[in-house]
Amino acid sequence: MATIKRFEDLEIWQESRRLSKEIILLSKTTDLKTDFKLKGQIKSSSGSVMDNIAEGFERNGNGEFKQFLSVAKGSAGESRSQLYRVFDNDYITEEKLNMLVADYEKLSIKIHNFITYLNNNDFKGTKFIKP
Repeated sequence: MATIKRFEDLEIWQESRRLSKEIILLSKTTDLKTDFKLKGQIKSSSGSVMDNIAEGFERNGNGEFKQFLSVAKGSAGESRSQLYRVFDNDYITEEKLNMLVADYEKLSIKIHNFITYLNNNDFKGTKFIKP
């Protein structure tokens, strides 16, 4: 695996950003735009996925990074659950629901696999390197 120097280079961050943008688009182009509470909740949880990946990366320690990745994975599940509420309120089609749920499931698997990778890596993070 190549050394990643910025969180923006992480595939899981890029995918979480793409999905967050999908949610933002839904909040502007469907009747979700008038359901202020649900709109705010799903925009917040989808943004939380990418934000927690970034924050964990910037902590420079694998232990903290894994903790933030776990929170990001939880937020991906929360977003997925909220998508069912968006569908149940007739804001999106079943086809759109299935596509976004599948994308969030794939992202959760990738986050889990990255946590597993970090668990199996002896490197503890740059903040533990002695100058």
